[in-house]
Amino acid sequence: MFKGLIEEIDSYVARDPALRNRWDVVLSYPGFHALTFYRAANWLWRKRRFTLGRFVSHLGRMMSGIEIHPGATIGKRLFIDHGMGVVIGETAEVGDDVTLYQGVTLGGTALDQGKRHPTLEDCVIVGSGAQILGPFTVGAGARVGANAVVVNAVPPAVTVVGIPAKIVKRAEPTLEPADFAAYGVAAGMADPVARSLTAMQEELEALRTRVEELEGDATSVDPVKNQGCSAA
Repeated sequence: MFKGLIEEIDSYVARDPALRNRWDVVLSYPGFHALTFYRAANWLWRKRRFTLGRFVSHLGRMMSGIEIHPGATIGKRLFIDHGMGVVIGETAEVGDDVTLYQGVTLGGTALDQGKRHPTLEDCVIVGSGAQILGPFTVGAGARVGANAVVVNAVPPAVTVVGIPAKIVKRAEPTLEPADFAAYGVAAGMADPVARSLTAMQEELEALRTRVEELEGDATSVDPVKNQGCSAA
């Protein structure tokens, strides 16, 4: 257990350049506090101490502003940065080395008792304010841009943005610091709407060029050769 805590602390140090040492995480990072309460609440939940587990989870929410249901499944080294307003539902599953920013919701859209929250595979990054709603999977290494609303499965190693979220980039999943995309969006990424408008404009230019070529061909035809019987 102690080794697991050290791993989680070190994951914060690796992904937050504002940190100076491990004690900053222990004393000042609500994401780490929320996970500590979650681990205790989840242990109680698995022992079928449901009411006590919910109470411990509620204490963690009051202290950190982050709500993690004790029935959720959380992997290793989850990094919750800033954290205020993060909500993780009961049947949500979060893999290893996942990064969540403030305001993220892993929510459900159904009222049944089965699987109703999303599954985030390893190394997923979810930007601030993003809403991932439903019992589908966000593939390993995927990045969800800030304020995106995801309502369908996301393939591995892509970036999605917008409402509803659409794919704007494909890349190999990685945890290298140089390739880490804070808030799930790399600098200079194209706006999908602007990209669609640019494609439409290029298509219109191609059609305009073709029409001008056809008009030029029509005017270059010898009129005498096209008079037929009337030329006699």
